[in-house]
Amino acid sequence: MLRHLRSFSTTRTALSNIGSAPIIIPKSAKLSLFNHTVDPVSKLRMDVDKMRNGKPKIYLTKYITVEGPRGKLDVDLADFIKINLENEKATVSVEEPKRKHQRSMWGTSRSLLANAVTGVTEGHLCIVKLVGTGFRAALDGNKLVLRVGFSIPRILEVPAGVEVKVPVPHRIIIEGADKQQIKLFAARLRAFRKPEPYKGKGIFIDEETIKLKQKKIK
Repeated sequence: MLRHLRSFSTTRTALSNIGSAPIIIPKSAKLSLFNHTVDPVSKLRMDVDKMRNGKPKIYLTKYITVEGPRGKLDVDLADFIKINLENEKATVSVEEPKRKHQRSMWGTSRSLLANAVTGVTEGHLCIVKLVGTGFRAALDGNKLVLRVGFSIPRILEVPAGVEVKVPVPHRIIIEGADKQQIKLFAARLRAFRKPEPYKGKGIFIDEETIKLKQKKIK
């Protein structure tokens, strides 16, 4: 006897909770959508790849420029991403929500665009903490000098578009419009002395914590 299977959920599965949320555009921000220049040979190759079976490929064929008082950022978008600008709001959607690779890029594209809008209007902030005896940092022109337990100091050049402040020797404040660049610079600092679990020393980013371990005694 065949039994009819009934789904326990009656909601649609093709929606993205993050991607479908609208982005509020402040009056000080301006958004403009452009297409990347693609030569005919590359365009033909892209069309052929779309017709083939197998894992679909994602092409970044367009980008959106976000301008504000703190600068200008470009966000690359896939060819199936749609941006609707209306009533000081930006809504992100995809052509075929049921396709997995489009759903996966839906929320990602929306988050990148929201971060860009926040960056050019308010800016992003990252706080790096140096925890350890004698650990300290100092600015030397455009270079950040770290003394984190090595015989020689570690020096890292501050990239363009990133502002670094050292209010106290064991705190570093990183500011800028591009969130990716800020977090990348903080990660490069952290790589010099990653937090270790026995004494709790190291370089911590924002609210990062570490669970201490008991030292093994033979």
